[in-house]
Amino acid sequence: MSDFNLNAVSEAIADLAAKAAPVTASFTTHHHRTASAFHWRDGYFVTAEEAVEAGEEIELTLASGEAVKAELVGRDPSTGVALLKPAGAAAASALAKADGVRPGNVPIAVGSSQGSALAVSGSVGEVGPAWRSMRGGTIDRRINLAVNAGSRFEGGPVLDAKGALIGMLLFGPRGRALVMPYETIERAVATLREKGHVARGYLGAGLHPIRDGAARGAMVMSLDDNGPAKAAGLALGDIIVAWNGEAVHGPRELIRKLGPDSAGAAVTLGVVRGGEQRDVALTVGEKPLS
Repeated sequence: MSDFNLNAVSEAIADLAAKAAPVTASFTTHHHRTASAFHWRDGYFVTAEEAVEAGEEIELTLASGEAVKAELVGRDPSTGVALLKPAGAAAASALAKADGVRPGNVPIAVGSSQGSALAVSGSVGEVGPAWRSMRGGTIDRRINLAVNAGSRFEGGPVLDAKGALIGMLLFGPRGRALVMPYETIERAVATLREKGHVARGYLGAGLHPIRDGAARGAMVMSLDDNGPAKAAGLALGDIIVAWNGEAVHGPRELIRKLGPDSAGAAVTLGVVRGGEQRDVALTVGEKPLS
């Protein structure tokens, strides 16, 4: 590649980042670090759920450098999305939605830090099908990035080479950069605007991983008095080994099944009690707001 072409690519990436900069903002988290946010639409901003804390006062620093108070409308731990509503922020345009993304495409992660624009490019390392998060959320696409983005980029937009929105930058296990796709954000935002929270399934049981002979599953260590598990007849010491006939090897697998779409569902749990397996019918509850 000639110097001219390399410069052209460099300038094009910088131009795309500059166009997105006006819709980005930053704030100081409860961990005393900086995180990014960006305008979704209708005056609402989205950011990373783990960067905000219920009941805290949030002050967004807009791209202009103006600091505005922001209300935490709601948060969804299952998708990592939080919704903010700044007070008196100037109207901003929404980013266009990106078309399909492929491994090897060049993504541009955009962020903000106290009014200063941030941008970094890399490559899309993996694109896969829908998956279930550790907290039971359905994520529409698996998009992992090979990009050297620091924590200040978390909650900021990730763009394609046309400047359209792929999704929001989050960090997974071991600091792996991943994208929460815009389709997933869109679903979470719609629910958060309506209800202020996304319902999660609830058993009302404290669970511990267990291997008891051939039985491997989740042992019931405690029961909420008014929870679905106690109402269904589960008892302390029961080992949950199946969910609707599908093997369950520990609490983590159960938590993944207790996503937003599980609340109100009738399920059959396979339970080992006193060495004998039995089926227990249970209706999943909605996790109480903490």
